[in-house]
Amino acid sequence: MSRTAVLSESEWARIEPLMPSSSGRPGRPFQDHRRVMEGIIYRYRAGIPWRDLRETFGPWQTVWKRHRRFSGDGTWNSVLARLLAEADAAGKIDWEVSVDSTVNRAHQHATNLPRITGALSTYTNLLEEPPDHAIGRSRGGLTTKIHQLCDGKMRPLVVFLGTGQGGDSPMLPEIMASLSVDRIGPGRARTRPDRVLADKAYSAKAHRAMLRKRGIQVVIPERSDQVANRKRRGRNGGRPVDLDKEAYKRRNVIERSFNTLKQWCGLATRYDKLALTYRGGAVLSAIIVWLHELGDTP
Repeated sequence: MSRTAVLSESEWARIEPLMPSSSGRPGRPFQDHRRVMEGIIYRYRAGIPWRDLRETFGPWQTVWKRHRRFSGDGTWNSVLARLLAEADAAGKIDWEVSVDSTVNRAHQHATNLPRITGALSTYTNLLEEPPDHAIGRSRGGLTTKIHQLCDGKMRPLVVFLGTGQGGDSPMLPEIMASLSVDRIGPGRARTRPDRVLADKAYSAKAHRAMLRKRGIQVVIPERSDQVANRKRRGRNGGRPVDLDKEAYKRRNVIERSFNTLKQWCGLATRYDKLALTYRGGAVLSAIIVWLHELGDTP
């Protein structure tokens, strides 16, 4: 990998057919998709302003507008969905999934847009800018959360945004509802993992019931207050939670996945004003992870 290029020839050949074409559209035709995509990746890797992009990537306005377009029209989502389908067909997805969130500080240049602080983010609509721009105020100041579901080998499957002060538990149903890996060939998309690993923040009876109803093994420890409440109720408190401790040891994959994500400085600190483009950068990071994993797989 050079300092300005991440994609190999085989990796670009895999996603080139998935990129939109400007033929038949009014206005100027799209410039070289590969050069622009490398510019977007470089910007997030280095964490620099868009205006400071190297001239080798072309006009910075073009790079920014292309990323804004592809983040808002679902292009990055569709590219990731296709790579996940190919990975599943090749048997490369480990369906023991883990879920968690990571808090990222929002830079002052990302917080100077008018916003409705504390508004409910549009978690269910990933192509619409939320009124709070997914920026909230927590103990660390103005922050954003990246909620992520990864497979058993640290590769992202689902990427969501939320406000920094927002809870993790309410996001679990939305994340699970968004898990859908298409089949290449006949058959319905796979939406059910083998098991879900999560920390105590996701310990809720409703979540356990939802996952068990779908036939998914639940590996989530019980919070201390829930244990105390159950014991206080005696026989009416129900049985203790059945926790597979050996499986829970593997929950560290989600933390390691975040370590990989934050190697891109533009994701470790949020410089983007819009939640759409910031999430688009996180999805683009997932695309690169799966491209490297697929390699030359036919």
